[in-house]
Amino acid sequence: MIKGCPLKVAFFVLKIPSIFMDNVYVTSNKSVIDFERLHQFLSKKAYWALGRTMEQVKKTVEFSESFSIFKNDVQIGFARVTTDYVALAYLADVFIVENERGNGYSKQLLDFIFEYPVLKPVQTWRLMSTDARGLYTSYGFTPLASPEKMMERKIYQK
Repeated sequence: MIKGCPLKVAFFVLKIPSIFMDNVYVTSNKSVIDFERLHQFLSKKAYWALGRTMEQVKKTVEFSESFSIFKNDVQIGFARVTTDYVALAYLADVFIVENERGNGYSKQLLDFIFEYPVLKPVQTWRLMSTDARGLYTSYGFTPLASPEKMMERKIYQK
């Protein structure tokens, strides 16, 4: 049993043999998220989330499938997925802390996400990224086939 993880999550973790290498584990258990560490990284170091408040971070976690990766019981990374569980999933806020990059932890995190039972049926996945494109390409992500069909609406809050 993983510290702080409910049985169903621990069972799923155990189904992925490489998940425990080097005292590393991935979980979808939101109760073990280190919100201080998550907020610190997103609001200060993540180009896509600079200035995000703690309240905003907590809200994004609340309304997403959220995944954390831990090494020696310290959170070293995170990702979340917003989805309808059928047609579309949006992968967001993916990161590994700087001093742990290059060790394959992002692959462990993504492997867990893409094998997560409730997400397996999703037909289309999207993400936005200016870095780690090689990593995402290895999971089948490609540039949009028809970017002219995509639109967005941005609301800038003060």
